[in-house]
Amino acid sequence: MTRQLRPVELDFVETAPVRLVFAAALEAPPEAVYRALAEDVSGWPEWFDAVSGVTPTRGGAGRDVTLRVGVSFEETVLASDPDTRYAYRVDRTNAPAVTAFAEEWRILPGPTGGSRVRWTFAVDGPPAARAFVRLTKPGLRFSFRGAMRALDRRLARSAAH
Repeated sequence: MTRQLRPVELDFVETAPVRLVFAAALEAPPEAVYRALAEDVSGWPEWFDAVSGVTPTRGGAGRDVTLRVGVSFEETVLASDPDTRYAYRVDRTNAPAVTAFAEEWRILPGPTGGSRVRWTFAVDGPPAARAFVRLTKPGLRFSFRGAMRALDRRLARSAAH
């Protein structure tokens, strides 16, 4: 059963009580990374192991996401800025305790080519939920790093063909 979360806007990514930020360098150029994040959303399970399914909704203005652990999200896209940013908030979820949740993917040109990707995971909830999310940081970091390596390999294969 899903429940409604508090609707937040893009500024929540900077002001949330819990913000986890991860970054990685990729060989792929920003435009390829952006396409994988924002345009090929159904392809996420091919490079992000934690994700089992993503379906665009409302003509691309939303997404339905399912994680391998059984958590599901109904999301609204907050920003889709070509080659630089993709952000969304969670409107409904079956995850317990959180009251507001948004994520932002920033894509910057790398200093020597390629891209620099920064993922911000922004959450609010009661104190116990906030503490739990903070405890998940090592696991989220591990998942993010694996996803970025897999995405970079996938994009390199695509560019070679």
